[in-house]
Amino acid sequence: MSSTKGSRRRTSTGKKGTNDRRRLHFVAGFAAYFLALWFLWDTPAVYPLKIFVVLLHEISHGIMAVATGGTIREIVITPDQGGACICPGGSPFLTLSAGYLGSLAWGGLLLAVAMRGGRWARYGMAAVGVMVLAVGALFMRTGFSLVFAALFSAALLASARYLPDYANRTLLTALGLTSSLYAILDIKSDILDRPHLESDARMLAELTHVPTLVWGVLWISIALAVSWWLLARAYRRT
Repeated sequence: MSSTKGSRRRTSTGKKGTNDRRRLHFVAGFAAYFLALWFLWDTPAVYPLKIFVVLLHEISHGIMAVATGGTIREIVITPDQGGACICPGGSPFLTLSAGYLGSLAWGGLLLAVAMRGGRWARYGMAAVGVMVLAVGALFMRTGFSLVFAALFSAALLASARYLPDYANRTLLTALGLTSSLYAILDIKSDILDRPHLESDARMLAELTHVPTLVWGVLWISIALAVSWWLLARAYRRT
């Protein structure tokens, strides 16, 4: 009887040790990725990810416009990390609010799919690749937009087709983290640091007569809170 109890204690201790190691690896991996992203932020290595998040930002505007009765006429992304979604109709308030917060929501969705493990990450990569390809074919007209959509979707689809599940999970996690972090950095750069720029918050301020900085503070507070919740959730599930 005592032998059985001892075995159970060893099993419990071993399981706890395994979970602790996995969580330590998660924290170390996230720290390494964050530092790499920080130091490589203005290098060509991160550039495609930043353009992808700009695309998610504009897609979010379009989805909200359609959801509130509008249409998408065209989506444009530019080499200087700018973008525009020409989407007449719908609710201007909700459509303008959907850009930065939409990038954050996309990041959370990608991380949630990646955390499911197995073949889910492969399916997630394929789904995002098909979405980028479809958006490019349906709504993009400019040369840079079309080339980026074609090349990036091809890379995502190739990853889903040829790379193993763990590699797709790592890449999908990177896309999700970049989208979440970029939303925070973008709000700080475009709104808090330079409130005079023609941004979503500036246009929303003109619509509502609530100052640009108020919208910036509100959005970055939401982004920080949601990002912290996502990381805590991922840590607990590791």
